[in-house]
Amino acid sequence: QVQVEQSGGGLVQAGGSLRLSCTASGLTFSGYTMEWFRQAPGKEREFVASINWSDSTNYADSVKGRFTISRDNTKNMAYLQMNSLKPEDTAVYYCNAQRLGTDYWGQGTQVTVSS
Repeated sequence: QVQVEQSGGGLVQAGGSLRLSCTASGLTFSGYTMEWFRQAPGKEREFVASINWSDSTNYADSVKGRFTISRDNTKNMAYLQMNSLKPEDTAVYYCNAQRLGTDYWGQGTQVTVSS
C-alpha cells in the first residue's frame, strides 16, 4: 500500500523560511518524480516544483530563486525549502509522487505567510 505523508508548514512572517518534507512508502521511490503543488483559498491547485529520478528540477516562475526542491532516495524523502516567503505563498501545499501517469498525493499541509 502506497502512502505519502507530509510534515512541516505552519505560520511565518513575510521574508521568513519554512521547509516541507514528504515521505513515500510502498513504492520504488527513486523511480518517481516528486512534485509539490499548492492550492490557495478560492483558487485551483497549481504546480510549484518537481524533481525527477535524475535530480532534474523544474519550478513555477512565481517561486524560482526562492524555493528549492530536493530529494534523498536513501530515506525516501523529498523536501521543499521555501525562503523569502511572501503572503501570496499562503496555501495548502501538497506533495505528489508521480510516475507514468499514476499519482500518489500527500494529505496537504498549511503554509500561512503573514505580512
